[in-house]
Amino acid sequence: MTRDFSAGNYRFIPAVFQYSSGAAANLGYEVERVRFDKMPPLAEGFALIRKYIEAAGRPLTSFCACELRSPAAFTEDGFLKFNQHYVKTLAEWGLFDGSTNPVARSNVCPEIDPPAEPSFYAFSFTRPSNTTTPTFVIAGGAESRDGPGTYSERTVRYRDLSPEGLKEKVRFTVGSMESRLAAFGFGWKDTTAAQAYTVHDFHPVIADELVRRGVMRSGLIWHFARPPVVDLEYEMDCRRVMRELVI
Repeated sequence: MTRDFSAGNYRFIPAVFQYSSGAAANLGYEVERVRFDKMPPLAEGFALIRKYIEAAGRPLTSFCACELRSPAAFTEDGFLKFNQHYVKTLAEWGLFDGSTNPVARSNVCPEIDPPAEPSFYAFSFTRPSNTTTPTFVIAGGAESRDGPGTYSERTVRYRDLSPEGLKEKVRFTVGSMESRLAAFGFGWKDTTAAQAYTVHDFHPVIADELVRRGVMRSGLIWHFARPPVVDLEYEMDCRRVMRELVI
């Protein structure tokens, strides 16, 4: 279920053209996560990321994950057009070959005070390390099943915001994270951070669907934001990263 991306010194879980489902550093390397104090728009963000990675003495192919913020949820057509634009830079950097993309990603939409245009919140890349501690980033995932069909056809409990509907959405998303972790041979016990993205009150299901399953071993970062496609309601991502900086 994983594939090696030797140019970046990491493995990844193949997914769709716009992102992979996760990236894990190879032995002898570690993932470093860098968060922007002020979110730069997409083009400016790519330029800053390029400068940072090159200053660290690393190739651009070491770019392995990013976290984006968008003004509002996209329609399916709008999301496709955005992704087609986004991957152009990845292709220029030697990351996207036209079909396979090793870079993990989350892209969510703050409900309050969103950016005026798609912007970078954080990014991750690999760098040499003497530690044997594994590091990885699992991409954002919401309550949408993989496979063919529209989002409305693949979404768990589509447009159902009842307590049971929301519980099933959370349960599915947690299970999706667990599947991605397992693809690398990891579990919740290996994570150093987990993030949730929703504008809905999911407190009633936290104990059973998150705490008892080990999701919150390091707590939970809740971003008051929506997933990137209209009518998706709950998203998560997680990571194990020893080195995190804010610039």
